[in-house]
Amino acid sequence: MVDSGMDKIVSLAKRRGFIYPGSEIYGGLSGTWDYGPLGVELKNNIKNLWWRMFVQDRDDMCGLDAAILMNPKAWEASGHVGGFSDPLVECKKCKHRFRADQVEGKCPECGGASGEVRQFNMMFKTEVGAAEDESSTTYFRPETAGGIFVNFKNVVDSFHPKLPFGIAQIGKAFRNEIAPRDFIFRSREFEQMEIEYFVRASEWENAFEMWRKQVHAFNEAVGIPAQSVHELDVGDGNRAHYSKRTIDFEFDFPFGRKELYGLAYRADFDLQAHSSASGVPLKMIDVEGEVPITPHVIEPSFGVDRTILAVLASAYTEDELGGEVRTYLKFNSAVAPIKAAVFPLLKNKPELVAKAREVYTMLKRFVPQIMWDDNGNIGKRYRRQDEIGTPWCITIDFDTLGEKPELKDTVTIRNRDTAEQERISIDNLLSRIA
Repeated sequence: MVDSGMDKIVSLAKRRGFIYPGSEIYGGLSGTWDYGPLGVELKNNIKNLWWRMFVQDRDDMCGLDAAILMNPKAWEASGHVGGFSDPLVECKKCKHRFRADQVEGKCPECGGASGEVRQFNMMFKTEVGAAEDESSTTYFRPETAGGIFVNFKNVVDSFHPKLPFGIAQIGKAFRNEIAPRDFIFRSREFEQMEIEYFVRASEWENAFEMWRKQVHAFNEAVGIPAQSVHELDVGDGNRAHYSKRTIDFEFDFPFGRKELYGLAYRADFDLQAHSSASGVPLKMIDVEGEVPITPHVIEPSFGVDRTILAVLASAYTEDELGGEVRTYLKFNSAVAPIKAAVFPLLKNKPELVAKAREVYTMLKRFVPQIMWDDNGNIGKRYRRQDEIGTPWCITIDFDTLGEKPELKDTVTIRNRDTAEQERISIDNLLSRIA
């Protein structure tokens, strides 16, 4: 049973155009979701903020956009072909399949007996080219990190960076999850924001601590409260085989405390594995006159979709306003899909509409995420904008036109969180919103 708080978020997300079920008119496709007009703006704001924080504002980072399809030998070298799997059981009665760690004895669907546990590889297979044989088989990438490692030599040869330095990528990944669940938390097509940060082996602990703090800084920037995020130091036996240290950053989702981000020290496993499999040395000269070395790697990994879900869960707020329950999304302005909405007080008064259009056009020239809204009365517009998380609502009324000369060229601006209103000059609008 989905938590009632989760039900409210899912309902709002669909109703207000954030997230829709994939292929809905055909009955949907399990584990797929489509981002609507407001959802794609929220998603892009989060990705742009991440890119600015971790690539553009730093001198030790560069970006990459690697292909989704790769030579399958890359996934053999990384261990995904042989070991990227989940334990699966099949009900002997209804033949439905489940993750073994989510089944306690009997089938949760029909109560039938479960079969033997077997491993299920989660990579999606596809064929490349016209032939359909073993040589044409490749995979949709299950993570974005692979594309970074196979381009390590290209980046080093092009830019000659010095350690420490990182390569960042935002992109789609695909996993054939046995049991996708919890809205966009676990799906079959998702997006990752990942960094491979290359360091000298002796310096990994300092780099690890730096990135641990940066994860928390990003949470603050997107509006995920610190008290809702918990660090779990993953113990021996539970880490990936290549990891010497891993921290899971867990968030208090409405359905329980679950992993939001990961931070792993991967040592030199990946570069060594790809070097051995490809026959191409993946080393670099860090100091002139020294022999080439294989750097070690710190990997901060952020899920775009899980970030969006954590941001929605953190922002979802209910209070009482005017004797009625009000629902609003308390987004940080940096990620809010709409920064401000502009209203003419009445849409059937041409002079009000013309002035409102002038204000709207002026603001939109500098802040693209401005909305025009003249549908319904002012109260309904406020509630609608509150529900989509718009920080400011700007109303152009007759005083703006000079009905009261002392208020000419001023507008009413309303704060989403407090619902308080004030008059400010049109000339001051841009600085207030920014």
